[in-house]
Amino acid sequence: MRLKVLFHDNCFDGACSAAVFTRFFKERLHPDAQISYEGLAHKAGGAPIDAQVFSGDENVIVDFRYSQDPRLTWWFDHHVSAFQQPGDEAHFRADDSGRKFHDGTRKSCTKYLADVLAERFDWRAEELSDLIDWAELIDGAQFTSPEQAVKLEEPALQLMTVLEANRDPGFIPRVIEALQHRPIAEVVAEPWVQAPLQPLLEKHQSNIEAVRRSAKLEKGVVHFDLADEGLDSINKFIAYLLFPDARYTLWVGRGEKRTKISIGTNPWRPELRKHDLSKLAEQYGGGGHPVVAAMSFGPNEVEKARGIAASLLTELQSAGDAPPRER
Repeated sequence: MRLKVLFHDNCFDGACSAAVFTRFFKERLHPDAQISYEGLAHKAGGAPIDAQVFSGDENVIVDFRYSQDPRLTWWFDHHVSAFQQPGDEAHFRADDSGRKFHDGTRKSCTKYLADVLAERFDWRAEELSDLIDWAELIDGAQFTSPEQAVKLEEPALQLMTVLEANRDPGFIPRVIEALQHRPIAEVVAEPWVQAPLQPLLEKHQSNIEAVRRSAKLEKGVVHFDLADEGLDSINKFIAYLLFPDARYTLWVGRGEKRTKISIGTNPWRPELRKHDLSKLAEQYGGGGHPVVAAMSFGPNEVEKARGIAASLLTELQSAGDAPPRER
């Protein structure tokens, strides 16, 4: 039998979720299953998931939004904005398979998935605890300090950096396979991980300087535009290292395939948050979590993105004196 694992692309939590689920599926259900992987990315305008991706006898989505496609047999997600197409949530609520799960309060999909597999299917893999803990820390932004998040000294943070910047379709599936049975540090030490990692660490330093040059802190919001520099993915905690008292960050970037607006809350000052960022992003076809969200547009829609970013900046700066929502 063939299992297709669909995961949130360019995401540490997505790759870890895929690793944990695959390990469960092979150990508990189908030891001889043929496994294939494909990353899913948010498209401009919140376009629905392409039906062609459901090519397995069984298909699972982890750490990505819902699909009503009848070929989707397993689903695990923790994003508040998981239901983006009309009828998605009603379809999910009506499902009686016992194999589709959502909890928008959870920090990471990996830990949520592992908990569900333990509680509902009595399956555990204790040797994956370090992987699960790092996914919880990274996706939940539970870093001890901005310095830890930006220095990238730990192997897990280095792997996160490679995954977020990767454009090789075969790389992340290879990582997912390796993480099922090997420690993170051992995987990161592999030459095939070190080769892309080292130039990325050098680029990371230049990205810090790019943010330093362009970022401004105004009315609690650090905002900057890196679209003209061809950047659509950077370490999201740089701004808080440079501006530790900021409430939010908002920035525009552009890559070969997309223009992107990213918005986030300072995880070291959660009491300052006054907005549900996922709701703001959903207005423009994006989504995410109350504390971090993003919107994607076409690569030639930079001016459109900049106009939306200007509106969002005004909204975020007008936080007012209302009490912050619980994180």
